[in-house]
Amino acid sequence: MNERQLIDKLQRVEALFEGAATTGEREAAASARERLRSRLEDLQVNDPVIEYRFTLADMWSRRLFVALLRRYGIRPYRYSGQRYTTVMARVPRSFVDDMLWPEYMQLNEVLCAYLEETTERVIGQGIHADSSEAEVMKELPVA
Repeated sequence: MNERQLIDKLQRVEALFEGAATTGEREAAASARERLRSRLEDLQVNDPVIEYRFTLADMWSRRLFVALLRRYGIRPYRYSGQRYTTVMARVPRSFVDDMLWPEYMQLNEVLCAYLEETTERVIGQGIHADSSEAEVMKELPVA
């Protein structure tokens, strides 16, 4: 999968969540995004905002999650002393459960698959064809 294919796939996943399943609906994606932001604001009235701590596995997942938060107008932050992969945000629980986290999981799956494929290809071509896991030994050697 090349970068253009990855971007296209990410956009299709995003379109799924925005309700833009066809090419014609892509023109309405901007208004759909605004409706989602309005929905978020409405949820904040009925479902109070709470502070979430998201602990993400790696810097790529964190960057994706931060971009997703910003796309919805949510300010990501972390406190001094927190790990780099920790992201804090103040959002309604229902928005996290129904929209934000499911969308992030799908987008992250696509991104991780692309990064895995690219890493395997680069290591295989540039360093060594066998990039399989190291052998697991049954016992520690006796000294």
